[in-house]
Amino acid sequence: MSAVKVQKLGIEGAFMFTPPVYRDDRGLFTSPYQDTPFAGARGRSLFPVKDISHNLSARGVLRGIHYTTTPPGRAKYVYCPYGRVRDYLVDLRVGSPTFGRWESTELGGDTCQALYIPVGVGHAFLSVQDDSMVVYVMSEGYVAANELAVSPLDPQLGLTIPDGFDLAQSERDKAAPTLAEARELGLLPEYETCRKVEAALWQ
Repeated sequence: MSAVKVQKLGIEGAFMFTPPVYRDDRGLFTSPYQDTPFAGARGRSLFPVKDISHNLSARGVLRGIHYTTTPPGRAKYVYCPYGRVRDYLVDLRVGSPTFGRWESTELGGDTCQALYIPVGVGHAFLSVQDDSMVVYVMSEGYVAANELAVSPLDPQLGLTIPDGFDLAQSERDKAAPTLAEARELGLLPEYETCRKVEAALWQ
């Protein structure tokens, strides 16, 4: 199997992985997660899997910006095996050298690219076609009380949401605070705490 391409993103600690995709008249085969390139990028081996989840979204569904209180925090490995989404990573870690920075990537079933999202980095996506599936491989299990959100429509954050979509959001996401409000309320994770939690995942 040919090598997975690894790209370091502009948010500290985040990576994109592009696996080879093998196509023939039956369809395609790929491996979105492979331990060797992950270890090479992160300097550590074996993503510590505690939860695997997925969602299915109609065109125009906007989910996020979601993150987990830290501690406990959750690192995520995310990919889209079917459909297409505009994916967003947002650095919510107070004190991070890239705090407030965001990156946008298009994920889809044709490329099977995957993103590593460090502890404390927020995640959102817009489904750009019907029945888009996003798979989450996570380092901790889901606890509803630990899950928080920041508004993806925060004008000061300035995510570039494409035009032409009738956006659909959950009530929780509609009511989410802006980045500034979340920081003022003490809801954002501290960068050094996130680093310590993440380092402990591989001990």
